[in-house]
Amino acid sequence: MKRMENKVALVTGSARGIGRAICQRLAEEGAAIAVVDLVLETAEKTAQEFRDAGFNARAYAANVAKGEDAKATVAQVVEDFGHLDILVNNAGITKDNLMLRMSEAEWDAVMAVNLKGTFNFTQAAVRPMMKQRSGKIVNLASVVGKMGNVGQANYSASKAGVIALTKTTAKEFASRNIQCNAVAPGFVMTDMTAALPDNVREMFLKVIPAGRAGLPQDIANVVAFLASGDADYVTGQVINIDGGMLM
Repeated sequence: MKRMENKVALVTGSARGIGRAICQRLAEEGAAIAVVDLVLETAEKTAQEFRDAGFNARAYAANVAKGEDAKATVAQVVEDFGHLDILVNNAGITKDNLMLRMSEAEWDAVMAVNLKGTFNFTQAAVRPMMKQRSGKIVNLASVVGKMGNVGQANYSASKAGVIALTKTTAKEFASRNIQCNAVAPGFVMTDMTAALPDNVREMFLKVIPAGRAGLPQDIANVVAFLASGDADYVTGQVINIDGGMLM
């Protein structure tokens, strides 16, 4: 029997990149997947690819920054699948700029998606999880939420907030058998990091003891552990997935 057979997982921002890799890994473990993204057509394309591979997947559109979208999406997932067991808050954006040049709009946009979006979907998902007295929540933080980063005041602050939110969620719902943890990726090869200048990528690689960038699958593997029954006694933790960068 697979570790997540008969489980339902909702992953935000999962049409591509790390979110897609997480969906793939959870599906391989037997979970039914709710692919959530901002654009329904994009989410549906990914969900169809999973169905073509023999997995149980459905697509949903939501703006994570809107609380009503989160509530409606969770309600629809519960209606479609019968329950919700795993929430992965993966949706995130960057709008990098030096602090002196950063606009209020750049700050607000990143905080709305990365931090408020995590809050919105967590608040919506814990309600059905409380009723069934079980659930797993895994939040995507970042090593820059621990160390800060030049040009990323908004992003690093949002991810630091995700870490604090993770610990608070873990404390509030531990008695209901709901575990909440976070992963903090380091430098990972995605479409987002591929757009960085060569000198910036080289700078990151110099400070990674493992000598390579992370892959989306590296993140997905740890998320799968935290979302499984193997992590029933793990809660409120932040696991760095960074090749030793923040060691």
